[in-house]
Amino acid sequence: MKKLHSAALLAAGTSLILMTGCASTGTSQTTDGALIGAAGGALIGQAIGGNTGSTLAGAAIGGLAGAAIGNNEEKKNRTYYRDSRGYTYYIGSDGRRYYQN
Repeated sequence: MKKLHSAALLAAGTSLILMTGCASTGTSQTTDGALIGAAGGALIGQAIGGNTGSTLAGAAIGGLAGAAIGNNEEKKNRTYYRDSRGYTYYIGSDGRRYYQN
C-alpha cells in the first residue's frame, strides 16, 4: 500500500510540474520559477521524507533553485535599448525602464 501511495504521489507531482511548466501568473519569470520550484520541491520532499520537515526543506530548496533559473532566463530574454543621451536601459515586466550603470 505504501508503494502504491508513493507512486500515485510521484505521478501527481510529475503531472503538476509538467502542466505548470509553461504557465505564467502574470509576474516575472523569477517569481514563476520560484513558485513552480517550491511546489515541485515540496512534492519531492514529501515523497522522499514523508514528514513536514522534509516537505518544507524541499519547498525551500526548490523555490531557491526555481528562482535562480527563472532569474537567469529573465536576464537572457531582455532587450537592451539606448536613449538619446547614450544611456543603456531595458524595459522590465512592469513596463518601466531600468537603466544600467
